[in-house]
Amino acid sequence: MTRKILTFVILFFISSIDLYFPLFSYILNMKGVAMKANIHSFESFGTVDGPGIRFVIFFKGCPLRCQYCHNPDTWDRAEHHLFTIDELFEEIMKYKSYIVPDGGVTASGGEPLLQIEFIIALFERLKKFNIHTAVDTSGITFQPNSVESIRLHEKLAEVTDLFLLDIKHIDNEAHQRLTGVENKNILAFARFLSKHHKKIWIRHVLIPHITLDEAALIGLREFIQELDTVERVEVLPYHTLGTMKYKKMGLKYPLEGIQPPTREEVEYAKGLLEIKERKEEKK
Repeated sequence: MTRKILTFVILFFISSIDLYFPLFSYILNMKGVAMKANIHSFESFGTVDGPGIRFVIFFKGCPLRCQYCHNPDTWDRAEHHLFTIDELFEEIMKYKSYIVPDGGVTASGGEPLLQIEFIIALFERLKKFNIHTAVDTSGITFQPNSVESIRLHEKLAEVTDLFLLDIKHIDNEAHQRLTGVENKNILAFARFLSKHHKKIWIRHVLIPHITLDEAALIGLREFIQELDTVERVEVLPYHTLGTMKYKKMGLKYPLEGIQPPTREEVEYAKGLLEIKERKEEKK
C-alpha cells in the first residue's frame, strides 16, 4: 500500500510539473535567486547621475534610437553580463562606504525600465539598508492605459527616491524624428510621477537646429511648470564623444556635422527654461 501511494505521488508530481513550475519560478524570483538582469556595465564612482557619489548600473536594451545617443552599444537586448539580485547586491555593497549616506545607486542604460521587475526587487533590497535609489529613464515603458503597467510603475515609485527623466523633445512629431517614437507615454509618466509625489530631475539635451528652438524650449518650460515635484532642470549640451562607437559598430552617425552648442546658446536655453528662477523658488 505504501509503495502504491508513493508511486501515485510521484506520477502526480510529474504530471503537474508544468502547472506548478511558474509558481516555483515566482518563489525563486521573490528570493532573488532566479531573476537575472542583462547588464552592460557599471560605474562605481558616478557623480552626475543623482546626488553624491553613486554606483551606476547600465542596463542593456533600449526601444529608442536617439540620433545623438552616445551609448549605441546598449541598444540591443542580446545577453551581455547576467546578474542575479544577490550577485548585483554584493557588487554594490563593496562600495557602501563611498555611496552612503550622501550618494546611492542609479539604474541607467539603455532604458533600465525594460527590466523593471528586476529593478523593483533590487531597490527593495537596497532600501532595507537605507541606500538612496534613482532611475535615469526616458519614461518610454510607461503605458497609461495599462493596469499592469501602472501597477509595476507604482511598485517602482514606492522604492525609488529620485527619477532622472530625460525629455528629448516636447513636440511629438519632432520627438519621433529625433528618437523614432512618440513622446505621449513619456509626458504621461512625468505627470504620473508628479501625481505620486516623486522627486524629479528633468534632463534635456540641447542640440543646435533640433532642440535649440525657442518655441520648443518655451513649450518644455510650460510643461514642466505643470508638474509639482520637479527639483531640478538640467540642460545637457550635445557632444560628439560617442561617434567612435558608431564607427566600430558599422553604423552611420545621424548627426554628422552638427557641432555642440556654444556657452552662449546653453545660457540662452537656460534662460528660456527659467532654470535659475525655478531653483530660487525651491529654496
